[in-house]
Amino acid sequence: MEGGAGGGPLSMMMMFALIFGVFYFLVIMPAKKQQKKKDAMIAALKKGDKVVTSGGIYGTIAAVEDQALLLKIAENTKIRIAKSAIGGPAGADDGSS
Repeated sequence: MEGGAGGGPLSMMMMFALIFGVFYFLVIMPAKKQQKKKDAMIAALKKGDKVVTSGGIYGTIAAVEDQALLLKIAENTKIRIAKSAIGGPAGADDGSS
């Protein structure tokens, strides 16, 4: 007698499906939600907004282009960065001037 060998492949597939479902709801869904929120924030950027890059550079947006931004980081100093390099808005208590 084979104890439990009859449902082996089916129960194994069910276990993988269950693990994938848990992984999806705990990892993939929140990551997608966070990415959509960041994409909306980047799409709403406009001239004069104060931002911080993912590299930690604080600045004010001087111009908005298709895929890049011109970021004023000091008097007479502007850099061009990719929109995807924006970490988020710069808050009032973050040390930016």
